[in-house]
Amino acid sequence: MWPWACAVGSGLMLALCYPGFGFGGLCWLALAPLICAVWFSRPAARREQLRIAGLGFAFGLAFFAVSSFWLATLTVPGCGMLVVYFAFYPAVWTLFLRRVAGQNHNWLSSLQNLRVCAMAAAGWVALEWLRGVVFPAFGWNGLGIALYKNIPLIQIADVTGVGGISFLVAMVNLMVVATVKRLVLEVGRGARRPHYDFGLTVALVALVWGYGVRQMLAPAPESRGLSFAAVQANVPQATRNNPAFEEQVLGLYKKHTATAAAMNPDLILWPESATPSPLFNDQRTWDEVRKLAEGTRADFLLGTVYLGDQGDYNSVVLLTDRAKGAQMYHKMHLVPFGEYVPLRQAFPLFAWVVGDLVPDDFDPGAYPVVLELSAFPAKLGPLVCFEDTVGELARQFALLGAQAFVVVTNDGWFLRSAGSKQHLANAIFRCAENKIPMLRAANTGVTCVVDRFGAVRQVLQSEGDDTFIEGVLFGSLPIAKAEPPTFYARNGEVFSLACLAVSAAACAVFLMRAVKFKKSSCPESPEKKISMP
Repeated sequence: MWPWACAVGSGLMLALCYPGFGFGGLCWLALAPLICAVWFSRPAARREQLRIAGLGFAFGLAFFAVSSFWLATLTVPGCGMLVVYFAFYPAVWTLFLRRVAGQNHNWLSSLQNLRVCAMAAAGWVALEWLRGVVFPAFGWNGLGIALYKNIPLIQIADVTGVGGISFLVAMVNLMVVATVKRLVLEVGRGARRPHYDFGLTVALVALVWGYGVRQMLAPAPESRGLSFAAVQANVPQATRNNPAFEEQVLGLYKKHTATAAAMNPDLILWPESATPSPLFNDQRTWDEVRKLAEGTRADFLLGTVYLGDQGDYNSVVLLTDRAKGAQMYHKMHLVPFGEYVPLRQAFPLFAWVVGDLVPDDFDPGAYPVVLELSAFPAKLGPLVCFEDTVGELARQFALLGAQAFVVVTNDGWFLRSAGSKQHLANAIFRCAENKIPMLRAANTGVTCVVDRFGAVRQVLQSEGDDTFIEGVLFGSLPIAKAEPPTFYARNGEVFSLACLAVSAAACAVFLMRAVKFKKSSCPESPEKKISMP
């Protein structure tokens, strides 16, 4: 039973690395028990593949059930289905991991250890990338996300994205196991040799850390401060969706906006879907918001629903010049089972899983839009809700010249769970990847400022560090002059795609070898002798 205990324990260790628990340093060793179970357990030959996949599946169940428990606040059946589905990804990785090392791997060879560990780490990154793009495209809590507080180490994201950091962490886990195995063999033989494999892995970590320190110590680009006031109303989800409380919710925003306007900021923000009724589809709501915007020199940015002839959208609106001008962005990356139900008519089971949480479907926006302020010379890249966890989307705004990200979100769906803090942990990598800051306005959860390196600089919270509060966050967001896009912004997930290509090529080689071995192991049928008359 020890391999199964290692697999489950490994999943639990990795889950502890993320917000809700916060033991991020465990990520350097969290995969080691699973790797030991896969490499060194000896199942029966006829059941080997099934048992190895089962170890990965058990790891996945433990990891996703604990790290994503907050999804149960929305739907328990849906959470259970997602946990089971995502557990198949590590099951595939353990099969790959076993095949990469092979039965007769020479653990005393530095070169072979480097090859095996690098290929296995590439396989992990490839599957992480696939989890983020294959339906339902839930790429949260990749291995590299566990290091969200290690600001120097995550700067490599401006080249590799999160995939490069995940590769580094996986490589260390794999090399630790390989090195311990090698030491055991060397002690048994009474001979020690230089461990170039381990030394090069440590050097790689040091090189990445040094790159980050160099980035952070480089002269900062010339910038000016955009003064802002971000309103967090902390409206419970049941109240937001109840028409009976519409007047109360709008009154709450009006009260805090009056406080915000008194500070004479350049920008006032409301969070995602802040107006109880659609801003441009309800005359009374428009009159109230326009009156607020006309009463301040600040530009007014808010989230709202837009019902138009082309579709129904979850949108961001920027009112400029005292509501004389308006710019709009429609959310492009919709959340399945949150903003639409896939195959709603064909598979009613999906609609049953989410119940009445998603009565109707939103339509996705067609393209990114950079919003230009009138009260301050700045271009903002708007991201709605989970869009700040999608690197490929965020970089499109950077390429269009956005000087800062502005996020409107509502994490009230997850009550007071760790969901909102995990959301932020995933979002800060957009800053590290593109080297531009971020301003987040949440209905509840975490309203904050993140600098261009991914460090959280300001947070709306109580004296007891509670972020689930009502209030206004005042501050200044540094807006730098236009800088050349980072390598990641220009090229996207090339590192993760390279890992996918390497892994696919390795799988093709494994498959060809298996087919060749099967053919060579099958005895040929004896030829029949034909006697001539």
